[in-house]
Amino acid sequence: MTLDEVMRGPGPVLALAPMQEVTDRAFWTLVHSYGGADVYWTEYFRVHSTSTPEKKIVDAINSNTTGRPVIAQMIGNDIPELVRTAKFLQQLPVAAIDLNLGCPAPIVYRKCAGGGLLREPERIDVILGTLRDAVDIAFTVKTRLGFASVEEFDRLLSIFAKHSLDALTVHARTVAQMYRLPVHYDRIRQAVAVMPCPVIANGHVSSAGQAQDLLSRAGARGLMIGRGAIRSQWLFNQIRQQLRGEPVTCPTGREVWAYIRALWDSQAHPGWPEKTQCERMKKFLNYLGEGVAGTFLYQIRRVQTADEFHRICREFLDHDEAMALVPADQTGDLLPA
Repeated sequence: MTLDEVMRGPGPVLALAPMQEVTDRAFWTLVHSYGGADVYWTEYFRVHSTSTPEKKIVDAINSNTTGRPVIAQMIGNDIPELVRTAKFLQQLPVAAIDLNLGCPAPIVYRKCAGGGLLREPERIDVILGTLRDAVDIAFTVKTRLGFASVEEFDRLLSIFAKHSLDALTVHARTVAQMYRLPVHYDRIRQAVAVMPCPVIANGHVSSAGQAQDLLSRAGARGLMIGRGAIRSQWLFNQIRQQLRGEPVTCPTGREVWAYIRALWDSQAHPGWPEKTQCERMKKFLNYLGEGVAGTFLYQIRRVQTADEFHRICREFLDHDEAMALVPADQTGDLLPA
């Protein structure tokens, strides 16, 4: 399925966000087993003068088990190397090539990559023009609003609109904000008004009701969800239920516990010490734990063994009560009516 076919589908497009060291092939498969996204972004391919496309991500693309389109994301600022990598990636079974202009990690932006490029609009202009000529399939961009100020977005939008993008994903925070509130959803509405291509809204979507509100008020073609999908594998289907006007079903504690066990199995590696496996799981449960009451997250962050990990999960989740799995700050900064 092409990206255009996805975008012309009947309902809002629901995408799983690219998250480094999280959205690997195993996680795609697990997400899909719970209903899943309509389209999956890869972890980013690091592009520089000596880079080779990471085998793990290439293998994930070639053995995609979801049956849904995959978009290959690149990060970097070396134009010849971005072109070289894009030419390689578009030979793989991908629906589009995406350029990351949003990663807020200091180790990335200090190298003028990801969100760091937002400080150099003229450079972005040249990169987009060159890549648009080099990419024969769909070409997309995932961006933040600016590096330090949301006012930077006006200039950036004028550049994005020049380059015949097939979709623009807008994470409605600045790089400097990292993942802090507020989320400036009004700027997504601005992008929808300006861009000639579909706009996908991203940033702090945690519940089906919030998703519906954002879609209706911003007018975005779809939603990209990252941490919310780690927290709740049910979120994509809950959004679909909400949009169809159906009751939104929440998982029970035991169903959440079963998801954590499936996640544990999906992330296991032969030969890993228990402590390493626990540390890997904390990367996921740092988000899921926001939706579990009490001291669950505090305790999970301190486990060192599999027995400790599973004991705490059993203690907090061995019940049949419905769980919303939303953090306390889930409303964020919604658009005015």
